[in-house]
Order: sequence, then C-alpha cells, then structure tokens
Amino acid sequence: MACGRVWVRTMMLLGALVTSVGGCFGPGHATGAPDPTTIPTGQSGQSIQWGGENRTFNLYRPPELPDAVPLVVMMHGGYGNGAQAERAYHWDAEADRGHFLVAYPDGLNRAWNAGSCCGLPQQTDVDDVGFITAMVAAIGRQIPLDPTRVYATGMSNGAMLALRLGCQTDIFAAIAPVAGTLLTDCARAQPTSVLQIHGTADDSVPYAGGPGKALTANGTPRVDGPSVPSVNGTWRSIDGCGPPSASTAGVVTTETADCPDGRAVELISVAGAGHQWPGGSRSPLLERLGLPEPSTALDATDTIWQFFSGHHR
Repeated sequence: MACGRVWVRTMMLLGALVTSVGGCFGPGHATGAPDPTTIPTGQSGQSIQWGGENRTFNLYRPPELPDAVPLVVMMHGGYGNGAQAERAYHWDAEADRGHFLVAYPDGLNRAWNAGSCCGLPQQTDVDDVGFITAMVAAIGRQIPLDPTRVYATGMSNGAMLALRLGCQTDIFAAIAPVAGTLLTDCARAQPTSVLQIHGTADDSVPYAGGPGKALTANGTPRVDGPSVPSVNGTWRSIDGCGPPSASTAGVVTTETADCPDGRAVELISVAGAGHQWPGGSRSPLLERLGLPEPSTALDATDTIWQFFSGHHR
C-alpha cells in the first residue's frame, strides 16, 4: 500500500496491526502478552520486520516509568540515523526527568519518505508511515503505553515525516517538527496539537518556503515546499483554532493559538538561526553537511517535552 494511502485508526494499532508486525523485537518477540521485562532499562537496539525489510530502531527506557507509559518517537534528519539523533538531541536525559520512553527509528538509506522528499525512500515509495505505526504497535506489545500520550518529533527530513504522520494517522496526541515543512497530502488530517520550531535563516528548508539550497543528483531542489508560517496556518485550520497571539524574548518569537478540546498550535521562530536543532550538540554530521552551530537561544528538546506533556489525545 502506498504511504499516502495509509490511514491508520487507533483500534487497528492496538489490535489487528500488532498481529501483522511479527519479527524480532529486542530480546523478546512482538507477540504475546505485554511483558515490561523485555525492554531493558537504558539504551537498547530493536527491530521489526516491515515491508520485507528488517527495520531497526533504538529505545531508551529511563529507570522510572508510570504504569501507563508516554512514548516519544524521535526521527533523525537526512543522512543521520537513530543513534546519531539519540546522541545529538539529548532526549535520554529529558526522558529521565519526565519519565517517558523514547524511540529512535532508522530510516532506510538514512532518509524518510515524507511525501515529495527525501532520497531513495521517497523515490521507491517506502511505507515509512506504516513502519512508524507498526513500531509503536510493537512497543505497545512489550510495555503498557498510554495511548493518549504518544508523540512524534523529528529534525529536517524527520520533521517532514512527523508532519506526514500527523496528517495521515490518528495515534499521535501532538507532533513537533523542527526545521521541516509539509510535503504531503493533509486533506484528511484529524485535529492534533502541533509545535513547529524553525530558524528564520534556514537555507535548506527555507522559512519563507520555496526551494532549498540542497540539490538532488539530477540538479533539482531536494526540498521545495510551503512557508513555515503557512504550514502553521494549515494546522490552525485543521484544529479549528482561534487567531494566534505572539510574544518575543530576544531572538525567539512564539506564536500560540488555542484550539478546541485543549489542543494548541504553536510556532517558535528563532531569528538568524539556520538548519539546526536549537540546543542540540555539534556533531561530525553537522560538520560534514556544512550546517551551522545549533543556537543556544532555545532548548528545543525541553521545549518540545513541555508542550507534549501538556497535551493528551
């Protein structure tokens, strides 16, 4: 099934989809009664079979968890992987403080099919929406997740997939794309809380929209999408929100719109910041890609968790 046609309902996630996952999941299997002992404390590598591939992901389980466990899915950017995202964006330490589980999935060929981007997964129509949904289901077979507190975030290409997941599934209480834009059909999206974080000087995924500087092998822009404010406007329309109010502190401007049923749509703009995860670590990947040092004006990870923790489905 093409990724754009995947419209996964919550009951499918908790029921029929789980039985189709199969395969290996850490030291246990993705079948049978939930058994929290199959997910060790700390970092672990996991895998499931999906779409004829062995799809891998890292998990981080903090020492203390509630009976019903929140889950954050953190998706790496193009050319990254789950381990790189775990090192660079400091979600493990945030999970220790907030008592939630973090999954760091790996894109095939270090990319995600987010619609009109990116790389081989987009070119071959890899079903990454299906993979992420199946991964959440598999995790839920091993530990009692809180289905009202499942969240998705990502950097760059991973942010684009987070937006696609928000558009084409209904399992996420909130999504938080960082340095991404919307590159897929969102006509059937269900209301979902959304927090966008973006630098105004981003030339890879331009804040004002249009083609980014990075090119594909045939010389076309890798990313050519709508402006970040217009994506935020799309989500305000989906959620039926009121007009946003804005506040500025230094180089950080926050626009917040209140929406029905306790949802919210926010946009945090970091003036002068480029293509980056604010508050993240400088890494060899950033150096190889020629990307700027992350801004210290904002801790994106902590900001996103505070937003997530205030929004349940």
